[in-house]
Amino acid sequence: MVQDLLVAVVVALCVGALYLAAGARVVKQYEQGVLFRLGRVSGDVRTPGFNLVIPFVDRLHKVNLQIVTLPVPAQEGITRDNVTVRVDAVVYFRVVDAVSALIKVEDYKFAVSQMAQTSLRSIIGKSDLDDLLSNREQLNQGLELMIDSPAVGWGVQVDRVEIKDVSLPDTMKRSMARQAEADRERRARIINADAELQASKKLAEAAQQMAATPSALQLRLLQTIVAVAAEKNSTLVLPFPVELLRFLERAGGQQPGPNGGTPAEIGESTVRTGPPPG
Repeated sequence: MVQDLLVAVVVALCVGALYLAAGARVVKQYEQGVLFRLGRVSGDVRTPGFNLVIPFVDRLHKVNLQIVTLPVPAQEGITRDNVTVRVDAVVYFRVVDAVSALIKVEDYKFAVSQMAQTSLRSIIGKSDLDDLLSNREQLNQGLELMIDSPAVGWGVQVDRVEIKDVSLPDTMKRSMARQAEADRERRARIINADAELQASKKLAEAAQQMAATPSALQLRLLQTIVAVAAEKNSTLVLPFPVELLRFLERAGGQQPGPNGGTPAEIGESTVRTGPPPG
């Protein structure tokens, strides 16, 4: 009798061990468990750690609460200014309500992916090409709002949406390169014209100063001759100015020339009576 009792105890312990092994569940730190008892949600979500369920009656579904990085396939569309582009993006989202993520949508990852693709095509059609290339921050915010609005009812929160790349046709790239080159040439011409204007103003001021002092003009001429002669590889032909004779006349104290006149008079006479040019 005692032997039969011992056998019964051993059998009971084995059955209990098998029952515990069949009903033992471990929920990881980054997960939450949703318990379905006979097809219905039972109680609150199960917290991380060891959890015991009733075998063949309860079913525990684990939901990952980590941030999911979901790449959005490249979508081809036509912008508002009739340019064909291909745009791809990436979505960062996480589950905040495990029960809603399991009950209200069949596959929340697939649903978020399809919503992201649809929203991305919609953003392409509503935006200009310049906005896609330079105003991405505002487009990211609009895209995040479009995806997050329906995802809230699925127990999913969209943390961030980023447009990764905008692919343009080769013809459009060449057109943009020509446009940028023309714009740079236009700015270069404007800068050169502005420099010429400033230089002309300075030259006009310098001419006014030299007009008041004729000797300054002669000194500037001599400086030009010295600057050109420093190269030693060119021949410089300059007319002999009458003002230089006048300067020498003043420096020489009005000494008469070989024909009885002053050097200035000789220079003036040569200019007046000389043969016409050409």
